[in-house]
Amino acid sequence: MAFGITREELTQWKNAVKKGEIAFLTHFWLDPRFPGVNTVTKVGCADIKRLSKWCVENGLNPRYIHNRSPFPHYDLIGSKQKEILQKERLWHHLERFRLL
Repeated sequence: MAFGITREELTQWKNAVKKGEIAFLTHFWLDPRFPGVNTVTKVGCADIKRLSKWCVENGLNPRYIHNRSPFPHYDLIGSKQKEILQKERLWHHLERFRLL
C-alpha cells in the first residue's frame, strides 16, 4: 500500500517515465514481506535498455525491474535506497521521508 504522495507527484513521475527519463518517486509503503521497511523509491523509465543500464551502473540487478507497461520501474528499499538517493542528490526525498 502506497501513501504520502500527491496525485500531482504521481502524474509528474508517470509523465517523466513515459518520456524515457530516469524518474524517482519515493513514498511511504507497507508490505508484510519487508518488516521494518516503510518507504520505497520507484526508479522508472519506459526505455527498458536505459533503465537496465542505470541499474547496472548502480550495482543493481536489472532482472528485478518490474516490466509493467507503461511504467517499468525498479523498487529501491533499505540501505541501497538511501545510498542512491544520496548519490542522485535527492535530498528532499531523504528529508521528507525521514531517511537521513
